[in-house]
Amino acid sequence: MITRKLLMALSASLLAVVVSLNSCNTTTDTGDGDLVDYNFQIRPILSDRCFKCHGPDANKREADLRLDTPEGAYAALKENPEAHALVKGKPMLSEVFLRITTKDSTLRMPPPESNLSLTKEEISLIKKWIEQGAEYKPHWAFIKPEKTELLKADEDWVKNEIDYFVYSKARKKGLKPNEEASKEALLKRVTLDLTGLLPTLEEQENFLNDNSTNAYEKVVDRLLESPHYGEKMALPWLDLARYADSHGYQDDGLRTMWPWRDWVIHAFNENYSYEKFVTWQLAGDLITKPNKESLLATGFNRNHKITQEGGVIDEEYRIEYVTDRTNTFGKGLLALTFECAHCHDHKYDPISQKDYYSTFAFFNQVPEKGIFGTIDASFADPPNMKISSEDVKSILKFINKKDTSDVSVMVMKDSSKVRPTYLLERGNYDAHGEIVGFALPESILAFDSSKFEKNRLGLSQWLFNKENPLTSRVYVNRLWEQFFGQGIVKTTGDFGMQGDLPTHPELLDWLAVDFQENDWDIKYLIKKMVMSATYRQASDLNKDHLKTDPENLWLARSSRIRVAAEHVRDLVLQSSRLLNREIGGPSVKPYQPEGLWEVATSGRGLLAKYKQDHEADLYRRGMYVFIKRTVPPPSMLIFDASNRDQCEVRRLRTNTPLQALSMLNDPTVQEAARVMAEELTIEKQDIESKLEKAFRAIICRRPEAKELKVLNTYFEEKLAYFNEHKDKAEDLLNVGEYPSKTAKSISETAAMMHCVQLIYNLEEALMRV
Repeated sequence: MITRKLLMALSASLLAVVVSLNSCNTTTDTGDGDLVDYNFQIRPILSDRCFKCHGPDANKREADLRLDTPEGAYAALKENPEAHALVKGKPMLSEVFLRITTKDSTLRMPPPESNLSLTKEEISLIKKWIEQGAEYKPHWAFIKPEKTELLKADEDWVKNEIDYFVYSKARKKGLKPNEEASKEALLKRVTLDLTGLLPTLEEQENFLNDNSTNAYEKVVDRLLESPHYGEKMALPWLDLARYADSHGYQDDGLRTMWPWRDWVIHAFNENYSYEKFVTWQLAGDLITKPNKESLLATGFNRNHKITQEGGVIDEEYRIEYVTDRTNTFGKGLLALTFECAHCHDHKYDPISQKDYYSTFAFFNQVPEKGIFGTIDASFADPPNMKISSEDVKSILKFINKKDTSDVSVMVMKDSSKVRPTYLLERGNYDAHGEIVGFALPESILAFDSSKFEKNRLGLSQWLFNKENPLTSRVYVNRLWEQFFGQGIVKTTGDFGMQGDLPTHPELLDWLAVDFQENDWDIKYLIKKMVMSATYRQASDLNKDHLKTDPENLWLARSSRIRVAAEHVRDLVLQSSRLLNREIGGPSVKPYQPEGLWEVATSGRGLLAKYKQDHEADLYRRGMYVFIKRTVPPPSMLIFDASNRDQCEVRRLRTNTPLQALSMLNDPTVQEAARVMAEELTIEKQDIESKLEKAFRAIICRRPEAKELKVLNTYFEEKLAYFNEHKDKAEDLLNVGEYPSKTAKSISETAAMMHCVQLIYNLEEALMRV
C-alpha cells in the first residue's frame, strides 16, 4: 500500500528529476542577465525529467500531479491540500525545491536508484526561477513569431539583416567572424548549394575575372535561374515525401511515381510559393479550380509503402497508409513527433491521442484498400490518374515522358461520403474508441471550422494561417540547414519539448516573419541566405573556434559539409564530362553488384532481377537512380542516402572506410577517371598543365605548387610502372561501357587515370567548404 507521504515524495521528486536533465539541452542563453527564462532554461529540464510521469499523458500521470501546465503545478497536492509543488516567490514552501535539496535519501528527488542527480547550478537555477515567480510560458515554438529590432553589429561586415543577429551572438561568445572566403571557394560553395553541381572551368574563369561589385550576386541570380536549381532543391523534399520507385514490403513491386518527382523539380524551378507548393500537394484535388497538374501534386500523399502480399488484412494496411500520411504531415510540415501520440497521449508535447486521430481524419477519406491487384498490375493503385502524350504536350509540359503509352500515377481523391474516424485504442486498427472529427492540436492553433473547410484543403488553410506559429519557422529552419550545415534548431524534425532549442531564436523568428511577408517566396529567402556575410565566410578553423565553438553553433565561420550521396555521383560524372544533364523521366539503373536484387526478393514481379541500363542512361544524375525500397542503391547508402521507407527531414552524416573504398573501386568513379584521363592524354599540353586542369575540374581551384609537385611525382612513378607492365595498364583501362578514345600511350593514360582517382579521393573533392 502506497502511503500518502510516499505519494507526495514521488510527485515532488519527479518534478525535480525533470529539472535536471533537460538543462543539458539548453544551447541558448536568454540574453536577459539574471532573469531566468522558462522556455530556454527551465522547461528543458522539466521536459526531460518530469513530463514522462507528470506531463500531457493522462494515462501515465503519477500522483495526479501535472507539471507541464501552470494550473497543475500551482494546485494543491491531492494527497496534501496544504502543500503545493510550486509556490510563486517561495522556494522553501515549494515541494519541488524541498525534495531536490533534502538530505533524506528516501525523500530526495531524483531518487538515488534512478542514477540521476541535479547539479548545484541546476538547483540554484530552479530556486531563482521560483523566487522570480515561477512564471510559465507557452513552448517557444507555439508562440507566433515576431520581428525584433536588428541587433548591434559591425556595419562594415554585415551584408543583410541575417548578419546583425549572427555577428551579435558570435561577439557575445567571444568570437570574431571569419573573413570572406576566396572567390574560388565561394563559387564552388554556392554552385554546389544551388545546383548540386560544380562550376565549370569556364564559369571559374569568368567569376575570377569579374571584378565588378555585384559579381557574386550575378552568379547567385544565374544559379537560381538554372534548371538544375530545381533538381537540387527537390532532393531533400523527396526524402521528406518518402519518394521511391517501388512499393516496399516483401514483394516490393514497381510503381510509377516519377511524374510526381518531375512536378517537384518543375515547381521549384518555377518558384511556386511555399504556400502553393504545399497546398497543391496536400489538397490539389480540392482547390477551387483543380487541373491535372494540381492533381498530380497530390501524389505527395501516396508515396508511402503499399503491400502487394496475399493474405493481408485490408483494413490493417489501410490504417497503416493513413498513419504514414499523418506522421509525414506532423514531422515534415510541423516538425513535431506526431507518431508518439498514435497509441497514447504524447508524453512530452501537448498532443493528445484524440488530437492525433482528429488529424488522422483529414487523410482517412481516400477510397483505397489495404491491398489492390497483383504485383504486376499495381504500378499505381487507385485512386490514380493517367498521363497521356496529349497531357504532356499541353498542361504537363515539364514531364519527361519517353514513350507513347499512358503513365498511371497515384493521387488523392476523397470519398463522396465522410468516413468516420475512430480513436484507436493502443493504436490497434480494430480497437475502435470514440468517433473524432476534423481537428488539430489547440496548443498550436485551434482548427476553426467556420474559417477552415473540413477536409485537406482546410488543413492547408490552417497550416498557412498567419497565426500558425510553426509552418514558416519549420521551413526556414530546414533551408537554413541546407545552406549552413545545421539548422538554427538542430533537431530539424522536432520543434517540440524534447527538441533542441534554437541557437539564434530572434533570427529564426525574423526570417520566419519575413518569409511570410514576402508571400512565401522560396527563391527570395534562399537569396537572402546566400548573399549574407555569414554564408560567405571562409571555413578556416582557428584555435578560438575549436575551443569555444567546435560545432560552429555561433557561425563565426562557414561549415565544411560533405555533399549528399546523389551529388557524389554527379560530381564524378560532371568533372569527367560524362554527365547526362537530362531532367526528369523514368528512373535509371546504373552499374550495381550482380545478384543484389535476386538475394532479397520474393521472386515475383518486374523487379525480381536487376536489369542494368546502358548508354546515356548510365550517366544520369544521382537523384534519378532507381530506388527499390528493400534493396536501395548500395553506393548511395554508403554515403548516407535515405532508403525512403518513411519521412526523413535530416540525413545523418557518417565517415566510414567503406566510403573511401567506394571512391576507389566503384565502377562509375573508375570509368569517370578513365574517360578524363583519355581526354587529357589526347590534349597537346605538358603533363603539369594536364594535372592542373584535372585538379581544377574536380576541386574547383588552382592547385598549390606543393600539391602539383606531389601529383607530378605520382604520375612519373605510375608512368614508369605501366611502361614495364603494359598488361596492367590495359586491364586498368578496361572499365565502363563508355567508348574509349585512342591515345598514343596506354601507359600515360593509365598513369593519368591513377592521378585523377587520387584527386577524386581527396577530402576536398567531396566537400562543400
